[in-house]
Amino acid sequence: MANFGDIIGHEDIVKHFKSSIEMEKVSHAYILNGERGVGKKTLASVVAKSLQCESGEPDPCGKCKSCLQAETGNQPDIIWVGHEKPDGISVEEIRTQIVNDISLKPYSSRYKIYIVPDAQLMNSQAQNALLKTLEEPPEYAVIMLLTNNVNKFLPTILSRCIVLNFKPVEPLKMIEYLETIVGVDHDKARFCTDFAQGNLGKAVRLAISPDYSELKEDSVRLLRQITDMETDEIIQAVKNMGKYKLEISDYIDIMTMWFRDILMVKISNSPNKVIFKGEFAIMKKQASHTSYEGMEKILEALDKLKVRLEAKVNFDTAMELMLLTIKENIG
Repeated sequence: MANFGDIIGHEDIVKHFKSSIEMEKVSHAYILNGERGVGKKTLASVVAKSLQCESGEPDPCGKCKSCLQAETGNQPDIIWVGHEKPDGISVEEIRTQIVNDISLKPYSSRYKIYIVPDAQLMNSQAQNALLKTLEEPPEYAVIMLLTNNVNKFLPTILSRCIVLNFKPVEPLKMIEYLETIVGVDHDKARFCTDFAQGNLGKAVRLAISPDYSELKEDSVRLLRQITDMETDEIIQAVKNMGKYKLEISDYIDIMTMWFRDILMVKISNSPNKVIFKGEFAIMKKQASHTSYEGMEKILEALDKLKVRLEAKVNFDTAMELMLLTIKENIG
């Protein structure tokens, strides 16, 4: 398990927690807000480990009984709140795992810490069930809500938590991490960094996973051919995308990178500033047949697609409309 010194980026949040722990002014409730892969779980784990460390220092010692238990996921006073359904956290799950449990004093530690991944999945009933606990928490309780969309919370929840927003990690730090820790070459590290837009977890996934390499190749192949595709071929392409539904956000990000590259080609007519350097010839051709207005429509369509898919609209319909918008505006 990582310590504070192992966290890449997020210096302000690390400083906040270390200072709070050192001054013994830890809040009873936090919201850690940032996109998937940005490091919320890692940081929450380190904070929980540090709070329970028997040394009393801001940095966990890694040697005491509590630290060793935390390392193996067996610290009885660090509770990770789970949920059965992938698309929701129910009121019963919040009541059982937090509300009804929090009145029991810590088993062996100073604090009793509850960490809720994907907390934006709590429905309004679950949030309201948690509200009373947030209003009158025991002095030993610390609740950390991890989310990729802070706007999903009720105003009453937000008003009772300290909200910490994760910022993008600096590109040079990400490239250095990918080269030295993950062990990829500079060109791949640079591509993964550009793709991830400050999200180290996303960059690492792309760097090490053959599935993500396949995802990249499939999306680029589609974008090369889309101007010549008929409607029935677009419909088939959407069906093929179905296998990427769990990573479709990354698929859309790759497509967005492609069109930002085309926009850069239109502006500079140079391969030096594009991410997909090996695709410069086809990008130059597509750029010559696409207006700035068309580029704007395409990028807007990609942004709207993410919102629609998050709202659980029909996958095939949303993807088909997006691809048709691209085809109509790229010559």
